[in-house]
Amino acid sequence: MNQAEKSQRSRERILEAALQLFSSQGYRATSVRDIAAEAGLSTGNVYHHFPDKEAIYLTLLDQYWEAIDDPDLPFNRALATGSFPDNLEEVGHASRELVRVYRRHVALIYVDVVEFEGSHIRKFYAEMAQRYADFMATHPGAEAMAARLRPGVSLASAAMFATRFYINYFAVEILFGVPNHFGKDSEAVIRETADILRHGMLRPGA
Repeated sequence: MNQAEKSQRSRERILEAALQLFSSQGYRATSVRDIAAEAGLSTGNVYHHFPDKEAIYLTLLDQYWEAIDDPDLPFNRALATGSFPDNLEEVGHASRELVRVYRRHVALIYVDVVEFEGSHIRKFYAEMAQRYADFMATHPGAEAMAARLRPGVSLASAAMFATRFYINYFAVEILFGVPNHFGKDSEAVIRETADILRHGMLRPGA
């Protein structure tokens, strides 16, 4: 292993250690010394790669922002198939997988709300609606998908509403450790939510 590879390995160990600590005990309760110890490195090595603790934290948030922009992410593929909203169940499963795989990164969002009043994540959420609009508009099937929605409902809003509901649901289940908090298992919730999103909650003619 050459020096560049060793340096990259050290950087990855620092980020992994910080992700584990920040997501489990918070930002302020974690010191650079704690991160170094968790990574099995010296504090000097940590400062060689990052100027301070906040830089590590922001790098971890950027990891998550980059991951959810990846077109190969199953979550994004579910929205890009051209079959939305017929595949709402698939979107639900992809949302669950997103939260499961990036559980610790999602936890950092809650850390930011509690410890920083959301200052590091505010811009991301402020731009979310536009990102959904841009993402859905880039796919060849966007016009056909939009044509199936009732007048007044935009494709971006439909996709955003469905995915945000599912992600928030699975955040409670996976991050907070509260299964079946809708009084039924998650598969039933995925199906029922998809049905309500497609057909509404009122009887025909009600």
